[in-house]
Amino acid sequence: MRPAEEGTEPGSGRYGETVFRPGQQGEGERIDYGALAYDDVTVARLRALGAGPGWWCLDVGAGTGTIARRLLDEAGVDSVLAVDRDVRFLAARAPGLEVREADVTAPDFAPGRFHLVHARFVLMHLPDRERVIRALVECVEPGGFLVLGDAVDLTSDRTPETPYTRVMRAMWQGLRDTIGTDVTRVPSYPRLLRASGLERVAAEIHVPPLEPGSPISRFWADTWDRSREALRATGLVDDAAVDEGIRYLSSDACADLSAGLLTAWGRRPV
Repeated sequence: MRPAEEGTEPGSGRYGETVFRPGQQGEGERIDYGALAYDDVTVARLRALGAGPGWWCLDVGAGTGTIARRLLDEAGVDSVLAVDRDVRFLAARAPGLEVREADVTAPDFAPGRFHLVHARFVLMHLPDRERVIRALVECVEPGGFLVLGDAVDLTSDRTPETPYTRVMRAMWQGLRDTIGTDVTRVPSYPRLLRASGLERVAAEIHVPPLEPGSPISRFWADTWDRSREALRATGLVDDAAVDEGIRYLSSDACADLSAGLLTAWGRRPV
């Protein structure tokens, strides 16, 4: 991982290029830790919205393909188009699964129409999310659903300072300075979906427990370790503080709130 190149604007890097590069050893495993923490909640919501036989689905930023495969295997949807800017973790094919390398921010992104369009942990890293939301709405069949999921930070200035909160705050600032990640706007997603013409708009938040050895604890430990350079550049932490935070995550002393997953959805009018 490296910060934005000298001479570029802060936040002008890109996820997967400036940080969290797919070619970095163990990156697929880091993504899977996040999937283990959040997939059950996501799949339950998609099924509650009606995902099932007869549905064509689009999964944007599909990562290692866990949501796409569960939609096929558990919900029984007809097909899933899994889209990512780098598809190396989507090599395992399955009946009904199509994989496509594409960039959702590209002006010509138009993969077709689907009963369900899902994007998780994608828009929070993009600068022009309103335009991307409008583009995703155009991919939804009338009567279908757009579902967006992104992180909400629960380490406010009133949260007690711990080794966890110290590193987490540095992480959010480091990612914002490096690739423009902005989770402060995630709570506005329901309003943005409504403004995009969707109906039956609603949202929910899930906060997985930080327990020693849990998938979410291992996810954050891996994430901090891989983004050390960006964290150090904030001036809020050094390597010793990052190491302390990682040890704290795996200890019984940890009594903190993980970042939550806010899932917002809306239906395109018939």
